[in-house]
Amino acid sequence: MIRFVRIDHRLLHGQVAFAWTKNLGADCILIANDRVANDELASAVLRIAKPSGIKLVIKSVEDSITALNSGATDKYKLFIIVGSIADAKKLSDKVDAIKSINLGGVKKEEGKKQISRAVFVSDEEIALLKQMNAKGIELEIRMIPDDTAVDAIKVI
Repeated sequence: MIRFVRIDHRLLHGQVAFAWTKNLGADCILIANDRVANDELASAVLRIAKPSGIKLVIKSVEDSITALNSGATDKYKLFIIVGSIADAKKLSDKVDAIKSINLGGVKKEEGKKQISRAVFVSDEEIALLKQMNAKGIELEIRMIPDDTAVDAIKVI
């Protein structure tokens, strides 16, 4: 069962690994990221960062979609992390169980506007967020569980 979906370009780091996992009561983290799924060194680094007692699965976005829709992940209290708004859009387009997405960290880059302390979005990403929201997906900005959630649509 999907507990939470988070966009964070850093993927798995202390704040995500410990604060979010504990708050959600998650027992499995799924990182849906094409680059890391095909990079053994990056995968190994993320495995070191995972909390003890938590299962970590790293798959491409397409393989994640397949696993989520197959029912193979239903037995877990699943915390899904993607690295970009585009990957969240791909996942949410094909996995109906995704009803809410957290924007936790989107990298500052040329041409992006800042909508929170750690979230920067391009016009293309704003369009993707609006498309997800039009499908009924709630989009919140919150870095840590104790922060007050901000409706992303209201600040873009």
